Amino acid sequence: MDNQMMLLVLSFMANGVLLFLCASCCCAQGIRETSGESAVGDPGMATDSLRVGFEGWNFCNEVGREAPFMGSPRAADCFHLSRADYSLNHKVTEADNKLGVGKPFPGLSSKALNNPDLYAVEKELYLGSLCEAGDTRKPWQFWMIMLKNGNYDTLSGLCPEDGKKVPPFHPGRFPCFGDGCMNQPLLYHQPTTLSTSHGNGTMRGSFNGTYDLGSEIRGGMDEISYFEVVWEKEVGVGSWVFNHKLKTSKLYPWLMLYLRADATKGLSGGYHYETRGMLKTLPESPNFKVRLRLDVKQGGGAKSQFYLIDMGSCWKNNGAACDGDVLTDVTRYSEMIINPQIPAWCSPTGLENCPPFHITPNDTKIYRNDTAHFPYSAYHYYCAPGNAQQLEKPYSTCDPYSNPQAQELVQLLPHPIWAEYGYPTKQGDGWVGDARTWELDVGGLSSRLYFYQDPGTTHARRIWTSLDVGTEIYVSDKDEVAEWTLSDFDVILTSPTT
Repeated sequence: MDNQMMLLVLSFMANGVLLFLCASCCCAQGIRETSGESAVGDPGMATDSLRVGFEGWNFCNEVGREAPFMGSPRAADCFHLSRADYSLNHKVTEADNKLGVGKPFPGLSSKALNNPDLYAVEKELYLGSLCEAGDTRKPWQFWMIMLKNGNYDTLSGLCPEDGKKVPPFHPGRFPCFGDGCMNQPLLYHQPTTLSTSHGNGTMRGSFNGTYDLGSEIRGGMDEISYFEVVWEKEVGVGSWVFNHKLKTSKLYPWLMLYLRADATKGLSGGYHYETRGMLKTLPESPNFKVRLRLDVKQGGGAKSQFYLIDMGSCWKNNGAACDGDVLTDVTRYSEMIINPQIPAWCSPTGLENCPPFHITPNDTKIYRNDTAHFPYSAYHYYCAPGNAQQLEKPYSTCDPYSNPQAQELVQLLPHPIWAEYGYPTKQGDGWVGDARTWELDVGGLSSRLYFYQDPGTTHARRIWTSLDVGTEIYVSDKDEVAEWTLSDFDVILTSPTT
């Protein structure tokens, strides 16, 4: 073994000791770590050979129209780190990432060749095949960066209403500057590189861009929208750190940016097509927890619904699993919002914004008209699926256009009632200046949340196909910037007795 290789080996051994010591420090600070099988292909984001994808969605989670010269809004950065010669072997080329309608690739169907929506679906599957890792029984593909434009041109007729095709209608409450407002972004990719100038070597790559098609991001971000995700990691040490930035503008006041762990096959949250992702085993309530480290640098303003954790799934109102039928499938979401500027719309005088009841950790059911005991301030907003037939009055139904099918939202706020699950208990927990490592009993909490089902039907299995972290800056009235880092993300399966 030559001297250089010996130094590398000694360095890796030393880092192994440091990792052990850091883990001990973590536990000494009171972070209780749950042991169990990880549901993700890259537990704790610690795999040096990274897999990360990118997807762009319009208001109703489709493509609609590709941005000029950008190709279909699906991309990936996947590579294998060779310890033999300290090099990165990239699995996806820039030509792959630039593929767009009309350009064939292996496995592309004829019906998708010139259809922007279907082309993106099949491109994601193709990129997934290039990135796929793990064993053949439970392969996995990539962490997914999801970017969404909240503009909706109601005159376009592009978005269905609770899954039903509807004609164009006159503008109303949705932001849109006119024809073309639902565009996909300009997307730029800086493929991951390895620098050996410090320590074991540092790997770094990124995606960034803007929705303002006539702009140049190198000229600065003033008055334009902007997004950026930079990932970096020291070889052999700790977790990948994903640095996120999202900026709204006058033309694009409603933007969303998340890092998602999606199902590796089948449907995922808000997506009615075959998907690829990181969840090699789908977690089911109540038997899983989520561990992550979050550091919010800038909050994104008073309209930033920042999700410490967002869970997404799909089941029908009769409790049956979803099958891709957008008329009867229902997307189910629950989100913990940690921005202290977001108020509780649920209140004794706003019962339509509350779930019909709350279930405590000891399984006590508290109805929303019980003003002495219902935890109104624990809920920002609840809305029921628009295709529900037997809702309890008063009720509010969810926006029917922003998903390809009906949806249901349970949006939570920090409150002492969530303490047993490891969730934030007071406003400001986990916010700017309060970086934390969280271990969240997402399975336990989600098993007790209210979700609508038709009376007398079999209780749905709550199997979650997407878990993500990020923000939705909701129709800002001025340019806003959110910035945060995410690392150490893991989904741990627990036994029924844990």
